[in-house]
Amino acid sequence: MKPVRLPAAATLALPRWALFALGLLYILPGLIGREPWKNDDAASFGIMWTMAHGTWQDWLWPNIAGLSWPDEGPLAFWLGALCIKLFGWLMGDVLAARMATVGGFLLGVLSLWYATFHLGRRQDAQPLRLAFGGQPEPDDFGRTLADAAVLIYLGCLGLLLHSHETTPESLQVAMTAFLLYRTVRYVEKPSLRNAALSGLAIGLMTLTRGWLTPVCLILALFACTRFLAQPAIRAVRDLGAMLAVGALITALWLIPSQLLEPYHQQPLNAWLGWNWLQLDWPSLMSLKFFFRVGMWFFWPAWPFAGWAVWAWRRQRGVLHIVVPLAFVVMGLVLTLFHPAPEQGQLLVLLPPLAIMAAFGLLTMKRGAINAIDWFSVMALTACAAVIWVFWFAKLTGWPAQAAKNALKLVPGFTPELGWAGFLVALTATLGWFVLVHWRVSRRPSVLWRAVVLSSGGLILIWILLMTLFLPDMNYSKSYASVARQIADKLPPGTRCIESNVGPAQRASFAYYAQLPFAGVEEERCQLLLLQDSVKLRDDHEIQPQFRGKQWVLLWEGRRPADREERFRLYRRAD
Repeated sequence: MKPVRLPAAATLALPRWALFALGLLYILPGLIGREPWKNDDAASFGIMWTMAHGTWQDWLWPNIAGLSWPDEGPLAFWLGALCIKLFGWLMGDVLAARMATVGGFLLGVLSLWYATFHLGRRQDAQPLRLAFGGQPEPDDFGRTLADAAVLIYLGCLGLLLHSHETTPESLQVAMTAFLLYRTVRYVEKPSLRNAALSGLAIGLMTLTRGWLTPVCLILALFACTRFLAQPAIRAVRDLGAMLAVGALITALWLIPSQLLEPYHQQPLNAWLGWNWLQLDWPSLMSLKFFFRVGMWFFWPAWPFAGWAVWAWRRQRGVLHIVVPLAFVVMGLVLTLFHPAPEQGQLLVLLPPLAIMAAFGLLTMKRGAINAIDWFSVMALTACAAVIWVFWFAKLTGWPAQAAKNALKLVPGFTPELGWAGFLVALTATLGWFVLVHWRVSRRPSVLWRAVVLSSGGLILIWILLMTLFLPDMNYSKSYASVARQIADKLPPGTRCIESNVGPAQRASFAYYAQLPFAGVEEERCQLLLLQDSVKLRDDHEIQPQFRGKQWVLLWEGRRPADREERFRLYRRAD
C-alpha cells in the first residue's frame, strides 16, 4: 500500500509570482555590487575577462591574464565572456559576467521543477484515493511537489554561496539538474530523441567540469533502466547514442584546440590529466569529509530525503525514488573516490536530494513539520537579529563589544550608512515577519508549508549580509586597493610583469589596474611582482629564479584586512 493519503486542499500550488519573486530574491543579492573576492570566483571572472578582451586563442586555451587554466572545461567561461561582450558596456564587466550565473541558476531551478513535476504526476506517485473522493488531480499533485522541491533546493545551505559565484561548479549543479530532468523523461519514454537530449546534457556537463561526473551519471541512468526492468538491448543502444552526442559536443572544443594549437599548446593532454587526478581509491579522509561537511551542506534536504527512502521502501520500482537515489549514490561514490574532496563535488547531490526530499514531505507527521517550522523561526530570526545588532553597533559604536568585534575584521575601514542597502534589508526583514505571521496564523495545510520558512529565512539572512555588510566584505576580500597601489608604482613604458601571484590575485590586478602580466608563452620581463607571507623566509617561499640581487625593490604593500599576505614589486637591475 502506498504510504500517502492527501486531500486536494494540500496540493494548492505556490503562486507563480511568489516562486518567481523568491528566485530573484535568492539570486540577485550577492551579484549586484559585489567585487571579485579572493577565491575561485575572482579566478573564474579573470578567465572570462581575458577571453572577452583577448583573442581567439584565449577562448580555446583558458587563461587568467597569461596564467594557463585548461583544467576543468571552458563552457562556464565562454558563457561569462559572451555576457561581458554583450552587456559589459551597459552594466560593467563584473556584473555582466554574473548574468551567466543567473542564466545557469534559472536553468537548474526550471530543470528541477519539471523533473519533479513529471515524477509527481505519474500514477505510481499518486496518493491513495479517499473513500469519499477529494484526492488531488495528478497535475496539481505534481505542481505542488515541484514547488516543494524548489523551496528545499533554495533552502540548502551548500547551494547558497556556490550559486552566486562565476565558477564552473555553479554551472555544473545546473547541468546536473538538467541531466536529471532528461533522465526522467528518457526513463518515462525511452526513445532515441530523449537519448540524444540526454547526450546533449552530458556533453554540456563535460565541457563544464570534465568527463568523470557525466560518465558516472550515465552509469546511474543505465542502472535505472536495469532496476526498472527495461529491455537491455534498447538501453545499450540508447546509451551509445548518449555517449556519441556527448562526445560530439565535447569535440566542438577539443578538436579545434588540438588542430589550431592556441599559444602553441594542446589542451587535450592537460584536460585529460586533470580529469584523472579527480579519481583515486576511497579513503577515511573522504568519508569524514562527506559526513562532516554534508551534515550542514545538504540541510534541510537530507532528513526529508532519508525519510522518503524509508517511507517508500515497500514500493518497488517507483521512478521518483529510483532515479534520484541512483544519482545520489553515484554522487556519493564520486566524493568518496576523490583524492581531495571539496564542496564543489557535493553540489552534484543537491538536485536529486531535493526531489527525494519533496516526496519525503508527503509522509511527514504534523508534529515533525511543526518542529521544523519552529526551529526555522527561532534560529533564523535570531540570526537576523544578530546581524542587525552588529550592523547598528558598527555604525554607532554601541554596544561597544559588538562594535569592536564587527570592526576588528576590517581594520582601517570606515563604515557608512548606505540607504539603498538599508531599505532593501528593512523591506526583507518586514517581509519575513509577514511570512511567519501567515504561516503561524493561518496554519495552511499545503504540502510545501514545512519548507517555506526554511527557504525564506535563509534568503533573509543572505539579503542582510549582502546589503548591510557588503561594503565591509568588499573591503576585506577585494584586491582593488592593492591593484591601484601597484599601478601607481609602475615605471612608464612597462611591457610585461613576471609574477607568482595566485589566480584570484592575478585576475583582480589585471582587471582593476590593467597590469600587463607575462603571457602564456614565457617571456623575459623587467618587472617582478611577488606574493608571499611575512611569516616565512624568502629562501623558503620564493622560487629560485626570483631570488638574487638582480631585483631592485620598487614597492611593498598588502590589503589592510590581511596582516600576513604581502606583495612586493621589483625591477630587474641588469
